[in-house]
Amino acid sequence: MTENAAPPSVAIAGGGLAGLAAACALADAGLRVTLFERRPFLGGRASSYEHPGTSEVVDNCQHVFFRCCTNLVSFYERIGAADRIRWYDSMTFLEPGGRATPMNAWPLPAPLHTMPSFLHFTFLSLRDKLAISRAISSLVFSPPQHDGQSFTDWARSLGQTDAALRLFWSPVLVSALNEDLDLISVFAAAKVVRDSMKSTDARVMGIPTAPLTEIYNLAGDYIRSRGGNLLFRVPVELIRLQPEQLTVQVAGRDESFDYVVAALNFDALARVLPDVPESQHLRRQIAQFTSSPITGIHLWFDRQITDLDHAVLLDRTIQWMFHKSRILSRFSTGDSAQGGSYVELVVSSSKMLLEKTRGEILDLVLAELREYFPAARDANVLKSTVIKEVKATFSARPGIEAFRPTTITPWPRIMLAGDWTDTGWPATMEGAVRSGYAAADAILRACGVNRPTNIVPDLPASGLMRLAR
Repeated sequence: MTENAAPPSVAIAGGGLAGLAAACALADAGLRVTLFERRPFLGGRASSYEHPGTSEVVDNCQHVFFRCCTNLVSFYERIGAADRIRWYDSMTFLEPGGRATPMNAWPLPAPLHTMPSFLHFTFLSLRDKLAISRAISSLVFSPPQHDGQSFTDWARSLGQTDAALRLFWSPVLVSALNEDLDLISVFAAAKVVRDSMKSTDARVMGIPTAPLTEIYNLAGDYIRSRGGNLLFRVPVELIRLQPEQLTVQVAGRDESFDYVVAALNFDALARVLPDVPESQHLRRQIAQFTSSPITGIHLWFDRQITDLDHAVLLDRTIQWMFHKSRILSRFSTGDSAQGGSYVELVVSSSKMLLEKTRGEILDLVLAELREYFPAARDANVLKSTVIKEVKATFSARPGIEAFRPTTITPWPRIMLAGDWTDTGWPATMEGAVRSGYAAADAILRACGVNRPTNIVPDLPASGLMRLAR
């Protein structure tokens, strides 16, 4: 930017995490930002809203993250949301019947800090543990250099037992990558394992204590306080190329901008790309992507069913329990359902639930929940809802890495952002923020703005993980 010249204008298409990260970084640098969001709230696939059937504010799905998500943590600090995160350094695995096994960090160098807890996993045999240890060692110290093999095929070649796949790898990887084991690339699995074990802090889990959209409204305030504009229920319909500027079509009219950040999911991006020959390669990349669903089941009980804040549920359809009335700050005075429990159950890669009715899903998960928590057997459900996020994430299938596009497009004034772009991360909130920051950095470079990169470095490896290549 030249002195006394008007700051460049930037249109941000999409108010999810990628778009918000880009908008915050660009507004902070003094650019004129306008964010267009088709829905009446921020957050994209990580959002919340007042559910009409329950009159409760619910998240579309429970989102958690870990200390290794350095850019997401930095983003929360930037917008003033750090005090709305609760951190947990312990995780509980529950078997049907209610037997609980905690996983804690011990004062040992990474990646051995969780080994004592792992050795006490009662639901795994010695043979299972030896097989799992062999696979973890391979993923950490000899990771695959390509993503052409499924995790199941790779795991079988290393002698993983049925129990190891069902009771360890499935809870870890299906939750992290939102895909079935036989559809997950071993490349993506290695990323999850290595990042979660690279230091003793990496696996500490953060859970929001406020509804997701309440958190991302802070990002909206951050953008507005720096001169930015947010427009809701106004989707970008088409991006057109002009000699000196870009035109975005919104609500049937055209508006001109110097730059555009297309922070949209892959299927939505395909609809707004300029209708020019240079779009064809990107369209072919987009055509390789498929989605995987997540289902969240919200239940309000008339009494407390557990004193756990969260738990990994083994060997059934439901995979996680989050005790929202213990986690959310608005319930800190104990006023949840007059002393009852509000829980959210999560089923990742929930393809088997898509064709089921709400009643069928509730019957299924209630029967399973009562296997884990005996107190739930006598509890009455006051209200409930089922939320199916059909296009929750892109499928981390073998070979997809080759088709993830970079931030830079054939058009110097159009940048891409989204967790599905080439971030080096799976479909996570961390990947979304990284992509938004990368898009902002690219625009600032194009404008000649000399600022440090917005992208925060990874957590440094510690202990034996410093030997991993």
